[in-house]
Amino acid sequence: MDSATSPRSFEVSLNPAAATDEERAAAMAAPAFGQVFTDHLARITWTQADGWHDRRIEPMRDLALHPGATILHYGQQAFEGLKVYTHADGSLWLFRPQANAARLAASAARMALPAVPEEDFLAAIDALVNADRAWVPTAPESSLYLRPLLIGTEPTLNVRASHEVEFLVMACPVGAYFPDGVKPVSIWVAQGYHRAGPGGTGTAKSAGNYAASLLPQQQAQDNGCQQVLFLDAREDKYIEELGGMNVFAVRRDGSVLTPRLTGTILEGVTRSSVITLLQESGREVVERDVTLEELRAGIETGEVAEVFACGTAAVVTPLGSLKSPDFDVVVGDGSAGPVTMGIRQTLTDIYYGRAEDTHGWMRRVG
Repeated sequence: MDSATSPRSFEVSLNPAAATDEERAAAMAAPAFGQVFTDHLARITWTQADGWHDRRIEPMRDLALHPGATILHYGQQAFEGLKVYTHADGSLWLFRPQANAARLAASAARMALPAVPEEDFLAAIDALVNADRAWVPTAPESSLYLRPLLIGTEPTLNVRASHEVEFLVMACPVGAYFPDGVKPVSIWVAQGYHRAGPGGTGTAKSAGNYAASLLPQQQAQDNGCQQVLFLDAREDKYIEELGGMNVFAVRRDGSVLTPRLTGTILEGVTRSSVITLLQESGREVVERDVTLEELRAGIETGEVAEVFACGTAAVVTPLGSLKSPDFDVVVGDGSAGPVTMGIRQTLTDIYYGRAEDTHGWMRRVG
């Protein structure tokens, strides 16, 4: 096994079973989201006694966890998602990775995990991408998806914060989210289930919130819908977010409405970017509580002309219909609207270097 020290103090152990050029090309031909993994992962260990240490790049392989590890019993975990984009000159770029580092630190605080310093967060990504550079796709609208992950690994059944933690970064090449063109998705309003409650972990990007969304997502699919919309847990009347995306409504007068952050809604990096870009384009963006009834009635009367969701994976996704046991309404004519597609184009142009990055959001990898 070849071994070397990276310029950023990551010990690099190369994978002796790394994919051949032919195997990698076949795996990257049409990769489904999150199904194909690169040859390596970045890893840093934390212990209560020594803090963060042992920074390394190692072969992608199964983790060795004690059956009593806290992640397996008490769900002490937090994660992030961001992408590496290839520009026309072949350079590799990240979109607002400092914001992801800050959000992981906030999630870690809520989950009683140690915060990963921003410099370690960024250095781990640089080291991994440098090791697996050949896995970064170059096809249009493709990218290398990164999944930073924090898990409690101490073998103990005591109900307390883990004294041993691992920080991992893994990578997956992904193709265009909509390979056949952007298509509106149908939305089911969750019935009897909520993603998170007041004082809970809704503002953290943690596994439990997503686990709570899986049964309602299955409910959505059983009712012919592709995604689920969650309402608030206190009154069951205010819209919050989809299973993994924030929601926006474009009104007939051109203004845009989105639920305010209440502590039960994840503060999306794409969400804040969308708000900034919409405001710069001259649109009023209002962040406030929005009832399901207001949204439904607005769609029916045409007061709400477009509805879209946003997140790292799909960027901006048009919502074509909204459904519950009591109603089934189509947004506009059911197609993707101009505001939705315009903001999606603006964002992707920044990602891929086709437009000037006036905010300094992009960071070159390595």
